[in-house]
Amino acid sequence: MTGSAVVTPIAPRLQRDRFLVPDVARGVAILAMLVAHAGPLMTDQPAATAFLQGQLNDVASPLFATTMGAAAAIVLAKAGPGRAAGTVILQNVIRGAILVLLGLVLATWGSWIAIVLSFLGIVLAIGTPLVLLGTRALMAVLAVVLVLGAPLNELMLAAAGPLITGGERTPASFLLEWLFLSPHYRVTNLLPWFLFGALLFRIRFGGRRAGWIMLAVAVPAWWLGPLWRGATGVEFSPSGSYLDTLHDAGLVLGVLGVIVLLASLRGRRSAAVVRAVFLPFEAIGSISLSLYVFQVALVGWMADNGIRYGTTDPVAWVVLVLGVPLVGILWWRFVGKGPIEWLIGVVSGRYRPRQPVRTSTPG
Repeated sequence: MTGSAVVTPIAPRLQRDRFLVPDVARGVAILAMLVAHAGPLMTDQPAATAFLQGQLNDVASPLFATTMGAAAAIVLAKAGPGRAAGTVILQNVIRGAILVLLGLVLATWGSWIAIVLSFLGIVLAIGTPLVLLGTRALMAVLAVVLVLGAPLNELMLAAAGPLITGGERTPASFLLEWLFLSPHYRVTNLLPWFLFGALLFRIRFGGRRAGWIMLAVAVPAWWLGPLWRGATGVEFSPSGSYLDTLHDAGLVLGVLGVIVLLASLRGRRSAAVVRAVFLPFEAIGSISLSLYVFQVALVGWMADNGIRYGTTDPVAWVVLVLGVPLVGILWWRFVGKGPIEWLIGVVSGRYRPRQPVRTSTPG
């Protein structure tokens, strides 16, 4: 599979070489984010829906990082080896820097959302060169980051925690927060999922056997955390801990296992049903970054107009959870590529703007 590191932007629904599994998984991730971000508008909800909302909140960022790793591997494979691969790495470093800056900008919009883009931008810049490693080396790096991530987070929190809680913020304090110290996200916890997504592409996202294996690992991984807390009496697993990572693994592998198994169905009727179910997720997944920015802007506008964190407002909840994806589906269908995706692609050099067609006149 070879191509170029620079391509002409085409609407996602017209791209015949897209991979279904990462698009659908990205759609699930962005929908999970939308539900989690709208959660503060439904404080008076049953325990069952609150529990589901919590699981969606937990799965969103690691699942999104997984799809980013898969996308990086796909682009590198299409570009081919040599100079083109180096160009893709440079493009993703630029894209990562843009995501960091965009995350800083979005944090000033007055929403109650913990912005994840800066973390993902660093993961993209660090992770893309690692995707060029061989499969065994890539697995080894993933294992090292998984093993060292939790103790490194704790060590850095003890040593440098005051840098992000007091005094004037500096670029170094922001970088330490993104890498190790944030209570919401950390590069050390998202990078393994990025590398895992790249490994999934190595097996072309598996098939029925891979789907069952992921589900077989997901169920005990998800349950081990509650069982351990029940046995030890510890009620909370801090973000970045081994138990928190294991919990995330159960959720991510569970979602991916279901998607892979459904995508492997070959009967005409069942495949048609699955395709219909997948289509809205595929749509919002292909323009997820634009939808993320759109929702942050919408939440910021709501906060400025009296719809605040902890306010029970079912109408605003419906707007965020159903209205935003509907806008995304309509954009995907009638316009094409997401505006933020297009702009970042042009600035990073990934997209070649369309050249006007010149016509000659007889004379």
